[in-house]
Amino acid sequence: MTGVTLIDWASLIALIILGAAMLLGTVRIIIGPSLGDRVLALDLLTNTALAFVATFAIRTGLMLYLDIAIALGLLGFLATLAFARYMLTHAKQEQKP
Repeated sequence: MTGVTLIDWASLIALIILGAAMLLGTVRIIIGPSLGDRVLALDLLTNTALAFVATFAIRTGLMLYLDIAIALGLLGFLATLAFARYMLTHAKQEQKP
């Protein structure tokens, strides 16, 4: 087995596992009982999509996809911060009589 074949099989298996993780994250977003569960699932989905794009970049050999992965990571981080701030302000408003 050559190195190219090994990377090809490993990236294919990684893409399948990451696709399953994205599906499970989507299910958690849909049926999540609380807002915190949904925010955590969205963060999981963003990080899994980042790993998916990075794995796809390795599989195809086009490193242009890594720029997309970096932008996706930044977007996911900012979305998580925005949702956390929303949850904090929403919790403070509920505590006021």
